[in-house]
Amino acid sequence: MEGAYKPGWFARSTGLIVALYLVLPILIVLPVSLTDQRFLSLPRETLSLQYYRNLFSSPEWFSSILQSFWIALGSTTLAVVAGTLFAIAAWRLDRRLVNLMRALMLLPLIVPSIVYAIGLYRYFRWWDLLDRVLGVIIAHGVTAIPYVVITVSTALAAFDPRLEQAARGMGASLPQLLRWVILPRIMPGIVSGAIFAFIHSWDELVIVLFIASRDVFTLPRRIWDGINENVDPTMAAVAVLLVVFTVLLLLADLTVRKKRDS
Repeated sequence: MEGAYKPGWFARSTGLIVALYLVLPILIVLPVSLTDQRFLSLPRETLSLQYYRNLFSSPEWFSSILQSFWIALGSTTLAVVAGTLFAIAAWRLDRRLVNLMRALMLLPLIVPSIVYAIGLYRYFRWWDLLDRVLGVIIAHGVTAIPYVVITVSTALAAFDPRLEQAARGMGASLPQLLRWVILPRIMPGIVSGAIFAFIHSWDELVIVLFIASRDVFTLPRRIWDGINENVDPTMAAVAVLLVVFTVLLLLADLTVRKKRDS
């Protein structure tokens, strides 16, 4: 297109430097995970997969992976259901009170995690949810709701209201309207929100440190304890797998967005 802005050499160079600054620490983790030493360091003599084998053969690491997966799955389900229903309700009502509620729903993104974790600790102690998988699922699900609200609200903004009017004119009830008209149209937004909610729970650490102690050991917490107690290169192997898994989820989100735009 004529007249389109083309970045100059300075803008391209700056963007490249910023990208390298962000990616370089991730790239360093890969050779560290293949070290032949007993501590975190670059390989000296040869590349070794011993710490990847240790990751999958260790009951502690494997149990943390499974626990993180099930917690992320449960919290994602909670966030998707609550966030989608709220976004649809806010889209239909569109009042000042709804705008206030929408702002309140986004508070978990604004309030520092440590402040939220302290409040959860006091609240969960009353309900006997400390060091419970259910408590972590609720905490992660509530803090992940804003991601779903944002993506679903964006999808609803592009929804053609004439489709709803046509369905109403043909006698569709509210459940039928949601199932056959609204939800299929906003499904890419729901899937994107679910992906971000899953990533949020999979990587979250601060809240778990406050509301869990012995029975709940998610993968990020296992890494944190490993850093404090010993410098095991297995943590580098875990970090590589976390990065690969997160990148795959982001690529899935990009695929969903492309299908939605097309």
